[in-house]
Amino acid sequence: MPFSEESEMLAESALHATVPQGLYELTELDVLYEQNPATLWTFMNPEQRPSFTPGMLLDFEAWQDLIEGGFGADRLPLRYLVLGSRAPDVFCFGGDLDLFQRLIRERNRDGLVEYGHRCCRILDRNIRTLDIPMLTIGLVQGAALGGGFEALLSFDYIVAERQSTFGLPEIMFGLYPGMGAHALLSRKLGSAMADRIIVSNETYTAAQLHEMGLVDVLAEPGDGVNAVRDFIKKSERRHAGLVGARRATKQVWQLELAELNRITEMWADTALQLREQDLKVMSRLVAAQARLAERTAAA
Repeated sequence: MPFSEESEMLAESALHATVPQGLYELTELDVLYEQNPATLWTFMNPEQRPSFTPGMLLDFEAWQDLIEGGFGADRLPLRYLVLGSRAPDVFCFGGDLDLFQRLIRERNRDGLVEYGHRCCRILDRNIRTLDIPMLTIGLVQGAALGGGFEALLSFDYIVAERQSTFGLPEIMFGLYPGMGAHALLSRKLGSAMADRIIVSNETYTAAQLHEMGLVDVLAEPGDGVNAVRDFIKKSERRHAGLVGARRATKQVWQLELAELNRITEMWADTALQLREQDLKVMSRLVAAQARLAERTAAA
């Protein structure tokens, strides 16, 4: 987002004393409120490798609590919730693989399950749009892998720049995505296609996912924010209908938090079966992602 444009949004946000101030005090999430048309922009700004560390999860939990308590009927209006990332060329690498390795080596099933349940709770609340009649939009301007891809599946719409890539690499170290991929991909694409994506270790382009129907809007590189703005502008007149249609779709899904939790518990049991050679592959992936993040940050 251009500096001048963001400065204007910051100035406008400051005018809204009714915005929960805690939103502006989160450590790893940058939040901006735009009154017209009632949009809350949020950008992940990770302190470490761009993944869902416990610190990032803590911010997301507080973010959801503050939004749920501060917006909605008889409170500050919220029609659109947008999530992007400030990490250069990365939306999110997904789960905290460093933490996973430690918990697996310690045989700490409870720790794995606790992490997974936290992720599922955040995912479930996002699917339900925090019980606020709004549309949620994931903005992708880089790599969305593992849990980063899974998180995007919980949004009503995905806007992705053409250079963005998506994948579920867990199978390369003997695991599978455990926080929503099976449940959401099966409902969106059918179980056969979901299984193909999950076990293939294939990297998909934004254009490929647009063809599948998972990405709703393709944007040119660097134009993602403008594409979101255009999407919101075109959606305004139909907002109530779009919100209702999304709610009806989710009613048909019949996806409950209990299902997500059961899958993540199965994921934890599978994780504890990984061998040392699997954990070494996981370590190499962590190192490769760290090098990519460093290169793009320095560019």
